[in-house]
Amino acid sequence: MQDRGLSAYIAELVGTFFLVFFITAVGVLFIAAGDSAQFGSDFAVVGLTYGFILTVLIIGIGMASGGHFNPAITLGAALMRKIAPVDAIIFILAQLSGGVLGALLTKGLLEDEGRASNYGLASISPLIGGATQGFIVEGLGAFLLVLTVLGVALGIKAKKEWAPLAIGLTFAAIGMVAGPLTGASVNPARWFGPALVSGEFADAWVYVLAPLVGAALAFLFYKFVIAGSDASEETGVAPGTQS
Repeated sequence: MQDRGLSAYIAELVGTFFLVFFITAVGVLFIAAGDSAQFGSDFAVVGLTYGFILTVLIIGIGMASGGHFNPAITLGAALMRKIAPVDAIIFILAQLSGGVLGALLTKGLLEDEGRASNYGLASISPLIGGATQGFIVEGLGAFLLVLTVLGVALGIKAKKEWAPLAIGLTFAAIGMVAGPLTGASVNPARWFGPALVSGEFADAWVYVLAPLVGAALAFLFYKFVIAGSDASEETGVAPGTQS
């Protein structure tokens, strides 16, 4: 388990600050407000921005902390025993603080433009049935993102040289598909920043709990399916058949 320090905490705060600023700013600029927002918005630009900024931050800042920038990913790392519980709590507090600062910058730069969209706050679209369906979308997005992180960055056979690109592309794909449905938050810190700045906390349970549940399920899937498969290949024995 890697020891963390002040530099890692600062990196998580700064990285989440930039992540939330870019995500909320591109949302204000490229997502139309109103009932027909999903049809007047450019979610290709939004999704690519998600992927580009996360890739850049993992490469540029992530070396100091591991590049979580998301409480769901920190939870996955904690379950993998890659970060101590105390450090995980501090990471999450730093991420939430960075998310607020990023949303404040978006509001400061785009106050008039951002008011109609609550400064890039993620929200559940009328295209889906409601909060329950939103929970499923957010949970699936977080599951895929965290599973990618576990597989390419933290796992037994991690391909760390490919990790920033793989994680960034995954986030971009999530943004393009889940963006029109829930805003593709999959990150409690990304939701919390603009929620606090705008004072709008509708469907908070969806945006807080769904990513954490998705992260926990991703860990279980990795442990019992992917890591279990690796172990059986190395030993030549099928999982569950050892005497």
